[in-house]
Amino acid sequence: MPSPLKPSEIVRQLDLHVIGQVEAKRTLAVAIYTHFRKMAWSESGAVDVTKSNILLIGPTGTGKTLLCETLAKVLDVPFVTADATSLAQTEYVSEEIEAMLHRLVDRANGDMARAQRGIIFIDEIDKLRSISGQARAASGESVQHALLKIMEGAPVRLKSGQHIDTTHILFICGGAFVGLEKILEKTHTFGFISTSDDQNEKIINRLNSRVKPTDLREFGLIPEFAGRLPIVARLQDLTREMLVRIMIEPRSAIFRQFAEILREDGIKLSIARTVFEQIAELAMEYKAGARSLRGIFEEMMTGALCHS
Repeated sequence: MPSPLKPSEIVRQLDLHVIGQVEAKRTLAVAIYTHFRKMAWSESGAVDVTKSNILLIGPTGTGKTLLCETLAKVLDVPFVTADATSLAQTEYVSEEIEAMLHRLVDRANGDMARAQRGIIFIDEIDKLRSISGQARAASGESVQHALLKIMEGAPVRLKSGQHIDTTHILFICGGAFVGLEKILEKTHTFGFISTSDDQNEKIINRLNSRVKPTDLREFGLIPEFAGRLPIVARLQDLTREMLVRIMIEPRSAIFRQFAEILREDGIKLSIARTVFEQIAELAMEYKAGARSLRGIFEEMMTGALCHS
């Protein structure tokens, strides 16, 4: 069934919950729209299509998980997350993968047809990189091989006796990929393109920032695994201004949450912008992106709540 939303509408919905990351949102929106169209074509038998899973690359705390969670809500499809590091640390990878699929069925309330159109987000996929001479590399590479089959699409028998077909399940992988920039500097050398100066710079910047499968292979992903992630979206570091907006603007912004809590007690919450800027400065010092905002904000609010 095709997505009822056009890419522009998907972006608009994401904008309500996720601040910034314009290019990543656009890439995701087009990929999702295309995914649902391919699904419809495949089910109708009109054409044989190949699924395009997605890779999100960006520093910790830049919104990779939030983007995927929001996307699943917008599309009204079941969604689960998994951690690649945990998969690499277990001796029973196949069982962990099966458990991941079982959680997807649970999220669909047992509706197998709905589960088979869900989204699975696997974070820290860069931790599975293959590095010559390191023991952990072997386990990371084995997890990559274990994930290949379900990411491409295959029937999997669950312990419950049910079979789930992963053909139309969309896999989105995420990771910080520290060190990838150095690889891009070596492999991307696009020069002059005959357009206006402004357009030329934008085109070159976009080409030079584009991550190719060969870059992922040099980083440490096996060729087959990199090939299962043909769509790559990059998320940028959050600026102080973006961190301030994250606390204030989204529907579920932490300021809005506390304002509602206090409003129910008959208290109006008012915070000067400079306070948000100071919180953002602290968050940037912690180098954890938006993840540290809640802890800092709640600590600040403790006194106010105790006296409310």
